[in-house]
Amino acid sequence: MLNSLLTPRVRKALLLSIVLSVLGYAGFSIWAGWREVAALIVQLGLGGIGLMLLLSAVNYGLRFLRWQMLLSRLGHRVPAVPSALIYVAGFALTTTPGKAGEAIRSIFLKDHGVGYHASLAALFSERLSDLIAVVLLACLGAASHPGSRPVVGGVLLLIVLLLLTLALSERLRPLHARLQASGGKLGALGARLCELMFSAASCHRPGILLATTAISVLAWGAEAWAFHFMLEGMGLSLQATWAFFVYALSMLVGAISFLPGGLGSAEATMVGLLIGAGQTEASAVAATLLIRLTTLWFAVALGAWALVAVSRARPAAAGGATLGPQP
Repeated sequence: MLNSLLTPRVRKALLLSIVLSVLGYAGFSIWAGWREVAALIVQLGLGGIGLMLLLSAVNYGLRFLRWQMLLSRLGHRVPAVPSALIYVAGFALTTTPGKAGEAIRSIFLKDHGVGYHASLAALFSERLSDLIAVVLLACLGAASHPGSRPVVGGVLLLIVLLLLTLALSERLRPLHARLQASGGKLGALGARLCELMFSAASCHRPGILLATTAISVLAWGAEAWAFHFMLEGMGLSLQATWAFFVYALSMLVGAISFLPGGLGSAEATMVGLLIGAGQTEASAVAATLLIRLTTLWFAVALGAWALVAVSRARPAAAGGATLGPQP
């Protein structure tokens, strides 16, 4: 199934998409003001940049903890080290629309006995948890920024509808039974979709939903704090709640745009909000590029390394084909 998609052509296309995304963003950075970014890096110093990267790492670590909780909830206990490598490997494809490329984790998790419906349900639950956390952070400033209310309100409505759909998913049990009994490819596909929904629903019971939401808020709050720290390092006296709002709203706009990694839409939102707060265009662009380099692109770089590592280790574990070059 998903495993068969990893043909040599697909593997090359995946790696090429990563390279092109990096080169494209690097080109945009150079065109938009690399001198300003370099000056900002010097202004913050190695310690400041190191702290921003550390806060991003805290984000990844907390999200991995949540991932393990979701897999455990679905009845799968994957050892921490291989699971962490597989999880981080998904970051390599963060720049795909809606982060859909992170579903590559399902292929590697299959080697550890995790079915596709379970891993995809965990991925869906993770995306929904991220959405909930970012909306909550965006609410910190939505009241004083009327222009953000349609976006925040619309996403809140979407979240409520998704949670309601999952809560009512048990009513699909009779349909699931009929689809299983019907035979044929269409019936099998429908049955698998029902199973995916049942698995996702189990990840959104009140107890685990509260836990994953708390972890998600802390995770995305860490990156928002890095953004606030950077702005303070630039000499800007801005409230932390405002910085959290700007970062969260930018991520939210990037997510609903379904552009690869939110590229362009997230940056435009952040630059616009910073300029609206009285910053020059040059400083707003520099701040936006630097926070994206230390969050999004730091994750992509770690993901590319992990993707090669987990792909090379795969033959020994499962006799499968590698995704990266052979040693």
